[in-house]
Amino acid sequence: MDRTYRVEGGQVSMGEEQFRKKVTWSTFFFGILVVWVHSYNGELFLGKTAQGLAVDGFERFIGETLGQIAVPGFFLTSAYLFYRNFDWSRLLPKWRSRAGSILIPYLVWTLLYYLGYVAASRLPFISRVVGKGVIPFTLPELWEAVLHYKYLYTFWYLQQLICLTLLAPVLYALLRHFWSGLLFLAAVSWAVWVRADFPIFNEDALLYYGSGGFLALHGHCLEKVWTGRRCALGVGLGAAAFAGLCVTRRYFLPGLAVACRLFAPLGLWLAMDEKRLGKVRPWMGGSLFLYAVHFALVRTVNKTAALFAPPLPLIPVALYLLMPALMVAAGFGLSLALKRYAPGVWRVLSGGR
Repeated sequence: MDRTYRVEGGQVSMGEEQFRKKVTWSTFFFGILVVWVHSYNGELFLGKTAQGLAVDGFERFIGETLGQIAVPGFFLTSAYLFYRNFDWSRLLPKWRSRAGSILIPYLVWTLLYYLGYVAASRLPFISRVVGKGVIPFTLPELWEAVLHYKYLYTFWYLQQLICLTLLAPVLYALLRHFWSGLLFLAAVSWAVWVRADFPIFNEDALLYYGSGGFLALHGHCLEKVWTGRRCALGVGLGAAAFAGLCVTRRYFLPGLAVACRLFAPLGLWLAMDEKRLGKVRPWMGGSLFLYAVHFALVRTVNKTAALFAPPLPLIPVALYLLMPALMVAAGFGLSLALKRYAPGVWRVLSGGR
């Protein structure tokens, strides 16, 4: 038996090496999708013209179908890793670990984005690219920037992740038993369907995260080795979810959209054959760093290019399709520089990943 596999109860499961490789490939794919969600540029390059609307429609089809499974995938993965092999004795160590990998990076990144926008809004050419006017440098604005992620709105995900991590004692008490966990997920699903508005917690995020925790505690089949049957189930689940997301682009069906965004990452996981996944490359790691840094870089690249590019539809489309590769390359280059010249800063910004 290959050392990357293990046998439990007569069934073959992935070993830790294979499991971690599959997680890295999944989160890397989700990171690519997140970049596409924030790279729309049709109107920026072509204005509100027929060509601009056509380019925007093409890009939004990708971003509003495939792209919308990225953050649910991150929630599922984060919860699964948190509750995998979890018991009460691991609560405090888990909290300490997540303080360094989530809380501190959240505070630092939101502060850096705010200070960056404050500085950029006062520089002639750069302020034109930023396009937000002069941003005030005040304590109330700082509070909004950090507490409500005003200048880094993609970090709503990280803020929710922090809140959900703090909710661990309640979630574990509910999820550790199969039937109470199932009842909890059913109740949250109903709240999503009727569009209930929870205080503090985003009900969609609670469903994704709770599902990931439930699967970690009761769905060990997810760590079984790949088979053709599992692949067929995954492809079918993914295809159904994709079809549902296409429907929700035309009709306002938030409950269906959330369900599809939940099942699509699960389908992807089941369909992926861990034996066929390539070697994990250094530029595939650092998902938090890429998630944080791409937001400013994407906007800078798109807005700067739009100032000088001729009004040809091929240019924004090509830039949109290439943007994930550009962001991965830029993020990896920045990470190498930080690791070499400021390793302490890198550890904080990357959450120690």
